Amino acid sequence: MRVGRRTGGGACWHDGDVSSQIPTGGPPPADALGLLTDVRDRLVALRLPLAIAGAADARADAVAAVAQLDDYILPRYRSLDAPLLAVVGGSTGAGKSTLVNALVGHPATRVGAVRPTTRRPMLLHHPQDAHWFEETRILPGLARIRGSRTGPGVPARAAGPSPDSADAGSIVLLAEDSVPQGLALLDAPDVDSVADDNRRLAGQLLSAADLWLFVTTANRYADAVPWRILAEAAERDILVVVVLDRVPPEAEQEVSADLLGMLGRQGLGDARFFVVPEARLDGLGMLPAGAAAPIRAWLGGLAEDAAQRSAVARRTLHGAVRSLAARVESVAAAVDAQDEAAGQLASDAEAAYSHALARIAAATQDGALLRGEVLARWQDFVGTGELVRGIEQGIGRMRDRIGAFLRGEPAPVAQVETAIESGLLAVIVDEAGTAAEDTDRRWRSDPAGRALLGPDDLSGASPDFADRAAEEVRSWQGALLELIRREGAEKRSRARWLSFGINGLGAALMVVVFSMTGGLSLAEGGIAAGTALVGQKVLEAVFGEDAVRRLAKAARADLAARCERLLAGERQRFDERLDSARDPGAAGALRSAAAGLARLGRAV
Repeated sequence: MRVGRRTGGGACWHDGDVSSQIPTGGPPPADALGLLTDVRDRLVALRLPLAIAGAADARADAVAAVAQLDDYILPRYRSLDAPLLAVVGGSTGAGKSTLVNALVGHPATRVGAVRPTTRRPMLLHHPQDAHWFEETRILPGLARIRGSRTGPGVPARAAGPSPDSADAGSIVLLAEDSVPQGLALLDAPDVDSVADDNRRLAGQLLSAADLWLFVTTANRYADAVPWRILAEAAERDILVVVVLDRVPPEAEQEVSADLLGMLGRQGLGDARFFVVPEARLDGLGMLPAGAAAPIRAWLGGLAEDAAQRSAVARRTLHGAVRSLAARVESVAAAVDAQDEAAGQLASDAEAAYSHALARIAAATQDGALLRGEVLARWQDFVGTGELVRGIEQGIGRMRDRIGAFLRGEPAPVAQVETAIESGLLAVIVDEAGTAAEDTDRRWRSDPAGRALLGPDDLSGASPDFADRAAEEVRSWQGALLELIRREGAEKRSRARWLSFGINGLGAALMVVVFSMTGGLSLAEGGIAAGTALVGQKVLEAVFGEDAVRRLAKAARADLAARCERLLAGERQRFDERLDSARDPGAAGALRSAAAGLARLGRAV
């Protein structure tokens, strides 16, 4: 950097040739505007609903990226020949408005001791550049208010509400002949304002700038907040003009050297640097004549040189797009984190309901349902006397004994079917409730799941689940009877199985389904085991051993499928809450867009 010093007029600066430090090149790719628009649309549509670490920052990054696209990147890309926007920013009381007034040569903005002074930003432009700013080319979210001066030495006023009133939603436009054509000055609120809206607006305006005039003072140049802003400037590679204001003559050399060193360490070694000595303001709040002359001359020279203006615009646009690429990549990582968290929650729900399904399967295969009421009703139906003992001892022709027994007058088979239905239903409903409770507990132990559940209580089965499950069990029983009917229709012994009764054979098949894979424990042997064996022998006597195994397998598979559908429907209550958190392909699309932005940032 070529460093120079000029005395006179009470100001000095370190200067360098702008165009020699700015990347140049041809126009951006023809599809760049489409890429930028696509990125904007993706960021606007993006949802990061899970309350996980980093989600809030990622949402803020996405919002900031959209704002930068709307406020600066898209409009500047569409019109590289538009006037440069120089935003004057800095800390509270740094003298920003005083500097702006000095640059235009008269009181255009309000200055005073009450902070914050700048409540509504004011944009000063040459009269012939008015059309560039009256339309919402840049900062489309801010309403335009045309300002005017009411007399010599009187700050500009807005047409409408007072520009001194707090209003972060508008910007005052003021035409000034003393502002060089091709460049506009924007007096921004304080970056460290006590008013939240002012701080946010200051950040928004700085992001829309082609170059920054950053004003600080000899006693506040090391404050943390301004340096966070300057770090962003270094990241964006924006042209920065640092104005060190209110410098006592005896401290100028020491403070300037220290500030220049800090700028160099922050990657801003090429920043333009001006010093405005401490001076008494006149009755209109103006600096002495010539105090800001070097700054005004430098800005005027930049405005008059179309090539340098274009170079500044390209440099800032280059940095903004490159910064946007990094931000989009960061948002893509946040989408991945959301997908991972959603996957864990989905896995928790799947595990809970899979375990419930396994427990239902176990209860319907180990003889557990052939206890209590089901066992009692089955025993009433088949009896436990000579028939059972004959079966256990293998005496006589089994088919004749079973046929003779069933032609008697057993208890109604409907009682067996009802008992089986009730027992099976109780198991299904209980396991569905357990799965819901387990899933709810797991989710509430995770901040992301807890946020998705909110105040809703999903720790039990759905209110109508028992009714749906009962209907499914009855449907299964009906399908089981249809299996028997189809199997028996192919037998020459059709008359015999009809004499047994299809419902009786259905009850026998249900008993077989619930007892064939291990059956009852030894402690429950004897009568219970014998009566379960009766069901199997009844079916074998009618259909044969192979057919019984085939029927039992089909009935069991049908029951498992129905239970799986029932529990899947219950799990859907949880899965639906994850739908908004999962966007397949979103992270990949954002990364692809970030790569395209990085290429565009090099081409701009």
